[in-house]
Amino acid sequence: MKSILVSMTVAAGLMVAGSAMAAEMPELAKKNNCVACHAIDHKVVGPAWMDVAKKYKGAKSYTFKGKEYPLVEGLMMKVSQGGSGNWGSAAMVPNDPAGKKQDQIKELVEFVLGLAK
Repeated sequence: MKSILVSMTVAAGLMVAGSAMAAEMPELAKKNNCVACHAIDHKVVGPAWMDVAKKYKGAKSYTFKGKEYPLVEGLMMKVSQGGSGNWGSAAMVPNDPAGKKQDQIKELVEFVLGLAK
């Protein structure tokens, strides 16, 4: 009986780990060179996107440069304009300072936040 429970526990753990790893880096992230600093499941230069998703799960707003915004809008500003301080001393480089790729930035922010579900 004990070995059956251990086997079931191990199997359940593998299923959870497999589902966490099931998400792949979207092509849009590769196209915009997000992969140079981020991975889904582990820290590279910047935080793992799963960690970002967990941090903001349930959040309704994000404060950017001292002003509070709705969560997606605020995170889009952070990705677009860059900055530091949220995840250590490494600065996030601006990814869309001219604001010409906001639809892509929004899609990526929503993908990251969706990892927490």
